[in-house]
Amino acid sequence: MNLQSYSARHLQFSCQFSAMAASISHFNFPLLNSTTKPHVKHYPPLNIPKFSPSPARIPFSKEKCKQSTLRYAFSSFTDLLTGHGNLLLFNLDHVYGPLLELCASEKALLQGQQIHAHIIKSNVARISVFLSTKLVFMYGKCGSVLHAKRVFDKMCERTIFTRNAMLGSYVSNGEPLQALEMYREMRCLGVPFDSYTFPYLLKACATVQDLRCGAEIHGLAIKCGNDSIVYVANSLVTMYAKCNDLNGARKLFDRMNDRSDVVSWNSMISAYSGNGCCIEALGLFREIHKAAVATNAYTLVAVLQACEDYSSMKLGMEIHAAILKSRQLLDVYVANALLAMYFRFGKMAEAAVIFDDLDDKDIVTWNSMLTGFIQNGLYNEALQFFHDLQDAGLKPDQVSVINIIVASGRLGYLLNGREIHAYAIKNGFAYNVLVGNTLIDMYAKCCCMIYAGRAFHKIPNKDFISWTTIITGYAQNNCHIEALELFREVQMEGMDVDAMMMGSVLLACGGLKCLILVKEIHGYIIRRGLSDPVLQNTIISAYGECGTVDYMSRMFESIECKDIVSWTSMISSYVHNGLANEALEVFYSFKEATLEPDSIILVSLLSAVASLSTLKKGKEIHGFIIRKGLISEKTTVNALVDMYARCGSLDNACKIFISTRNKSLVLWTAMINAYGMHGHGEAAVELFTRMKGEKLIPDHITFLAILYACSHSGLINEGKRFIEIMENDYQLEPWAEHYACLVDLLGRTNHIEEAYQFVKSMPIASTPEVWCALLGACRVHSNKEIGEIAAQKLLDMDIDNPGNYALVSNVFAASGRWKDVQKVRMKMKGIGLKKNPGCSWIEVGNKVHTFLARDRSHPECDKIYQKLAQITEKLEREGGYVAQTKFVLHNVGEEEKVHMLYEHSERLAIAYGLLSTAKGTPIRITKNLRVCGDCHTFCKLVSKLFVRKLIVRDASRFHHFEDGACFCGDFW
Repeated sequence: MNLQSYSARHLQFSCQFSAMAASISHFNFPLLNSTTKPHVKHYPPLNIPKFSPSPARIPFSKEKCKQSTLRYAFSSFTDLLTGHGNLLLFNLDHVYGPLLELCASEKALLQGQQIHAHIIKSNVARISVFLSTKLVFMYGKCGSVLHAKRVFDKMCERTIFTRNAMLGSYVSNGEPLQALEMYREMRCLGVPFDSYTFPYLLKACATVQDLRCGAEIHGLAIKCGNDSIVYVANSLVTMYAKCNDLNGARKLFDRMNDRSDVVSWNSMISAYSGNGCCIEALGLFREIHKAAVATNAYTLVAVLQACEDYSSMKLGMEIHAAILKSRQLLDVYVANALLAMYFRFGKMAEAAVIFDDLDDKDIVTWNSMLTGFIQNGLYNEALQFFHDLQDAGLKPDQVSVINIIVASGRLGYLLNGREIHAYAIKNGFAYNVLVGNTLIDMYAKCCCMIYAGRAFHKIPNKDFISWTTIITGYAQNNCHIEALELFREVQMEGMDVDAMMMGSVLLACGGLKCLILVKEIHGYIIRRGLSDPVLQNTIISAYGECGTVDYMSRMFESIECKDIVSWTSMISSYVHNGLANEALEVFYSFKEATLEPDSIILVSLLSAVASLSTLKKGKEIHGFIIRKGLISEKTTVNALVDMYARCGSLDNACKIFISTRNKSLVLWTAMINAYGMHGHGEAAVELFTRMKGEKLIPDHITFLAILYACSHSGLINEGKRFIEIMENDYQLEPWAEHYACLVDLLGRTNHIEEAYQFVKSMPIASTPEVWCALLGACRVHSNKEIGEIAAQKLLDMDIDNPGNYALVSNVFAASGRWKDVQKVRMKMKGIGLKKNPGCSWIEVGNKVHTFLARDRSHPECDKIYQKLAQITEKLEREGGYVAQTKFVLHNVGEEEKVHMLYEHSERLAIAYGLLSTAKGTPIRITKNLRVCGDCHTFCKLVSKLFVRKLIVRDASRFHHFEDGACFCGDFW
């Protein structure tokens, strides 16, 4: 049958349908109980009797069938069978065609299959091409490509309508490659194409972004004379745009003779908007108004999507105003686009008004609001809105679940995250890769990597993001070995890696402080050509974590275009490695690079200043922070409190703490630590109580700070009580550092036997820190018996801290065991450790002056030693000072010991301070080691006889000397 005869027959059938309405009556059918695909709608089954053929006209209306519901059409069709069943044999196309179309529009697959089954049972020798085409079309619309293909393959005769139906089935059900394969077969068979063929083929090309094939089909459309047809031209524009050829799309649009169809404009505006060309999209929107083409909802959605930055905010608000002015009912799609636009601009109040005024809210609208809260960091509001969604009777879908998982992770609400995880499992979302990846990230942010690992392994089809997210989570939560093991699995699977994954792998290598692994990964990155600015900065940090300053510096110098993160990584790495002066020098170079410092780099600088105790520089940075408006940031406030505390200015630390309204747990902890550092244990305990009153839950670091404060103030009962509170009230298992604080507290107060018994009964294995605390107490209180045990325990451990060896050596030296001292020093030398020399520094003017014991490198060396001699003479004459040589732990004569005491580094710094600062001003000194007992006495006498306040920070705590006394009460 040729195309003309087929069309004529189709027209004839349509005319016959119009005479069939008279006998249709209503009948109710019971609902089906069959199980079908989720999207399939359930309708009553067909109760179709058998019949015998008898040619006649059947009064059945196609138009009536289109206008009715499927239930009504089926009931009417059953009545028709009852009265005219014997007439249907010769009228299958007339009756079943409209019903199949209705099934297709309603996506009622089960009912379509029943109709198909009845057609087969009708004993017709061959089903017509028309009806077979309707079947292919119905199956395609109902999402069953397999059934459509079976019908198509069994057809002996196929028209272009049949092939178009099959093409549409492939394209609409996500099988564009099958559509293009069919196109090639049609070309080989010489099948003529019509104008409806090209949109399907062009959509398939757009889906797979096959520009070459799309251009070929474009040429064929020109050859067939179909390129000027509006819907073909629109499909061509969309194809070029989806294949990222916007110039081709625009040229085609500009050549269109008839641009009165709004769909053409929508296609081009959507193309620009979808590809981030917002200015072009907005320009085209202005042109459409000049062309007097009536816009529709699709136009508004596309142009609202193009309103991305603040320069287009005014236009977006004007469009909103125009919609309100028109007094038309706001379309839900336009409303969702308006919400998304206001979210991008952070205008949540305007978005809320739109949402509240919208009568027809669908789940997409609710999800849009949820996404907006998340995008603007309003995570608590998102959780509350999620409850509102449920109260409105709506069932959260996959998008809702993902948003709430994100909010739970950002807030660190593990319980909420687990609840929504359970909901996802119950509703079949948990094994979706998007939900799974978000769950991994949420658990990682809640520091719960056990659950993150389980969520990862439960994803059946993991994608690259799944692997990257779990590796990043392990690396960020100090599970460095697990991160590297997963990376090896990635390599064994042969997956490609990207810069983000390699950054996480470097973080794990740096966390392990394994230089060999960092070098290996660095070489791997270079070989794979993955290096980018972000990864280069990560490499700097990784080398810094490993303490290899030379590699770190070389990497920094090799970066041609250094960004703010490059400088921050370099400064932070210097601070991390105890090179605060070098960090400040890098910052001075940074200022010459004309870059604006951000809060992160300023926090690193404050840490450098704090380690040097350079109060003046700290105040300068504080002023800079105020001028830049960064004082409200939590990390900056925390760093300022810590800086002032470590620079000896407890008053300024208190002022910042009191003036901060929304105090975080970190800030409370920093202030508690500040009080403890300055020997104000009672104030620290009171502050801890106030913090509990604010309903804040202390963590391990908070308890470490309060135990430290108790230790340096001799608060034995309070220290014991805080260990109990930690375990019983907050279910926090103490770390070795907590036990070390308690041992130190007992030892300082001369409860050495109790401290020793506590160490032996500890629920965890004792660490070097614990034995070091006990040994230090034994040295102060001359407990040789327990000191011997602690010293031997330390020597038996594989320790790499030179300070611990130095302490053991000093204990032996105090007992005159010089041979043992020599053995300890030889052991240190054998493992490459060196004792840190005593060093003190003082800030005068705008410079830090550093002194070593018996140092003569200072430019004013002679004046300093002359002044120190005058000070010592005055202390001996007026203060009764006598050198305590027992603090000199060297095997030398008494006279040499006295001489060595007189030239300790802090005394040189004090002498220079008295020479270079105005009378009455405090002298601030920092020392890298613990102040010896003789120097402590020296400082007390200086404060009294020279009427100066001395603020000395040693490795243990602060000493405030004033009028011959120290605030530590000789307890340090």
